Amino acid sequence: MNITINEALRAYIDPLTANEFQALERSILAEGCRDALVLWGDVLIDGHNRYAICQQHGIAFTTVQNTRFSSMEDVMLWMIDNHLARRSVSDFQRGVLALRKKEIVMGRLKQNEDLSPASDSTPAPAAMQTREEVAKVAGISSNAITQIEKIQRAATPELVEAVRAGTISINAAATVASLPSEQQIAAVAGGKKELQQAAKQVREMRSANQSGSKVTEEKIASEASEPNRSSEKIAALHAENTALKAQIAELTLALEAARQGA
Repeated sequence: MNITINEALRAYIDPLTANEFQALERSILAEGCRDALVLWGDVLIDGHNRYAICQQHGIAFTTVQNTRFSSMEDVMLWMIDNHLARRSVSDFQRGVLALRKKEIVMGRLKQNEDLSPASDSTPAPAAMQTREEVAKVAGISSNAITQIEKIQRAATPELVEAVRAGTISINAAATVASLPSEQQIAAVAGGKKELQQAAKQVREMRSANQSGSKVTEEKIASEASEPNRSSEKIAALHAENTALKAQIAELTLALEAARQGA
């Protein structure tokens, strides 16, 4: 039997962790390959890990053809839906898969719009245009989708792997992703506790910054509303606000230096 491995398809879905792969290998060694591998022609589209394990240990397997696809995008959409239907998929992976589906769906809608001139009678596409719609497909909250988007934009590969493995929550990872790359990498290297501490420090600094700015801005507004206040006084209050922000920034650096020295 000729089976072709398309590397883009194999990499399209996040690989199993080492523990997950070992558990699958133990299951196949004990019970055989119970689920058929899915092919599109001779291209393997589902069962890459099972196929690798069966090839390594000389274990027999069965295959089934899926002939409904007309393009590689059809295959990718099927792979996404297939994985979203599995209960073992984490919330982070669900969000990533749903965002990939959105990219394909919206790309197709845009292509259709380009091919067909818009008219008043043409209904606007409803599927997956908003975070709420993406969240519904993923089965998670729209806030989690927002955080996953931030992780995809700003997180280092090390931090992405940590959240994918469950070492850090989506919420905490989105917070840590606001740090410079070298600090993200250092936090991941420090393990779960270090990641939690980094997220806590970022939240504390944000809270201090917001509280300090609010107090000073209120003071400026109060001073400005009183009669006979000179422009020099208002300028001094603005300078005080700037100085406070600088102090908070220095405190952030000092905490980071202390953490690295610990």
